[in-house]
Amino acid sequence: MRIEEIMAAASIIPVLEVDRVEDAAPLARALEAGGLKVVELTLRTAAALAALCEMKRAAPALIVGMGTIRTDEDVARSLAAGADFLVSPGASASLLRAMRVAPALPGVATASEAMTAADAGYRAMKFFPAEPAGGAAYLKSLAGPLPDLRFCPTGGIAAERAGDYFALPNVPCLGGTWVATRAMIASSDWAGIEANARRANALKPPRP
Repeated sequence: MRIEEIMAAASIIPVLEVDRVEDAAPLARALEAGGLKVVELTLRTAAALAALCEMKRAAPALIVGMGTIRTDEDVARSLAAGADFLVSPGASASLLRAMRVAPALPGVATASEAMTAADAGYRAMKFFPAEPAGGAAYLKSLAGPLPDLRFCPTGGIAAERAGDYFALPNVPCLGGTWVATRAMIASSDWAGIEANARRANALKPPRP
């Protein structure tokens, strides 16, 4: 799939930290049962790569990306584990080149970074950290000079703020940790995660 297709299939993308591989399968099933189609694991734990494999095995229709990509090695390991797309917190020149082998959202926080990523061939990016970097107001200001770029804002966005972002023409989806927090996963709160997923799935941008 192209990254634009993945973003179109998403609404709010849960950003997940999984510490135990055994949590991956029930987590995937809970998110899928709540109606979500796209999720992002983060490469921040020792279990992340194995968890990605387990999530895809438990919910084959789920589009599972790997986030916190920082190096060429992260790209290779994540794709070998079956990642459907890649997400980075920022983007060096070398990482922008490495991530071109797969659907990817390089991380940007400024207009200059967005233009650099665009020069490298990207038209979709992660805006991170969204709230500290200026939030919906900043992305609104980018829509005029950079009308061809699309952003998935992530970082500090509560469910109550989703509407502010989805009102923007350059935001087709956004990321959020609140759908399945690390504490909820650790306590096996699959019912709570499914309920949050249903709430997230109802928060959609207006479609033409």
